[in-house]
This record gives sequence, structure tokens and C-alpha cells, in this order.
Amino acid sequence: MSLVEKEKSMPFDNGPKRPDGQYSRYAVLPESERAKGFVRPVRHSYVHVGLAVPANPLRDLTEEEKERYGQYGYVQYEAYPPSETSSITGRFWTQADLDKIARGCGVQTTMGDALAQTYARDPSYYGATFCCGCHKHLPVAEFVWDGTDERVGS
Repeated sequence: MSLVEKEKSMPFDNGPKRPDGQYSRYAVLPESERAKGFVRPVRHSYVHVGLAVPANPLRDLTEEEKERYGQYGYVQYEAYPPSETSSITGRFWTQADLDKIARGCGVQTTMGDALAQTYARDPSYYGATFCCGCHKHLPVAEFVWDGTDERVGS
């Protein structure tokens, strides 16, 4: 197990939440890991834009899918085109997910060097990030890097 994999699997205590909703501290990659270089540009700001519009048409669930998956709140399905590189065939969407499409608050959030460098070294390190407009942590898929269309975490 690499240092990065080991650190990702270790529990981290973020400490108490501050009045603004942020934690008092966040996990970051060790300085020695960040010093190895970056696979993405080091960016300090991102914007809450909401979930991306589905790339493929959505359809209502079949009766069988409603019976099987309705308990999870799924209401629509997005079928992905066949792929030689992935076995994923599609995505189920809840109404809550659909309501988040292109509906972020639009506020820019800025972070410090260690967090920005951790994203640049390992873009998938975090699954959620803080929004200064909503005052809560949300999935990284709801954000784009400031000045781009590139999703945070991709």
C-alpha cells in the first residue's frame, strides 16, 4: 500500500466545526508527497455550479426498476453508451439529484496552499468540499475550478 493509499484509509479527525460550517482542520497529503509534483494545475478557487447536465438522455424507470430500486428514491435512469474501457452501463437519478442540475449557489470558495496542492497532486483525494455560499460540505461534482468548466475532483 502506497503512502497515499495508506493515508486515505486512515481515519482523520477534522476537529470541531467552526460557526461558518467549516471544520477546524482538514486532511491533506504530506508535504513530501505534494513535493513530488502535480498531475493537475494548482488552483486555489472553485465555484458552486451544481451537478452537470446529464450527457445522455434520461428515461423514466421501468416497472421492474421501480419495484427494485424505488426504495432508494430513484426516479430516472441515464443509460451510458457501450464502452470498451468501462463496465458501467448507466446511472440512476433521484429527484434530489435532478434538482441540483446546474443549480449551485454561484459563490466562489478559495482555499489555502496545502489543500490546493493536495487536489493538484491527487484530484480524487476528496469526495466533498466546502461551499462558502451554502456554508456546508457538498460533493466535489457540484463544483468547477474558477474560470474553467473543469469539475473539481476529476
